[in-house]
Amino acid sequence: MGILAWIVLGLVAGVIARSVSRRRTKQVLVVSILVGVTGAVLGAWIAAAYLGIDAAQGFFDLTTWATAIVGSVLLLMIHHAISGGLLRPKPRWRVRR
Repeated sequence: MGILAWIVLGLVAGVIARSVSRRRTKQVLVVSILVGVTGAVLGAWIAAAYLGIDAAQGFFDLTTWATAIVGSVLLLMIHHAISGGLLRPKPRWRVRR
């Protein structure tokens, strides 16, 4: 696939992953593209390493799109877990205002 195909794939996968995510964050278009492309690469690597599937066969292949979307959702889940306080300790008491 060419660079333009990766950008389109990343944009669509990033937007779908953002809409599937439980958090409604405001991301700019460039961030959605970067999350989508990185998620597509991550999903293709996981599919090739653990499932034996060649996920980067072509732009119109269903496995390419599925692994890109799953990889993008996984990447957003990891990002939200790290930055969203899931791994931070919870306070023992709260101050009411």
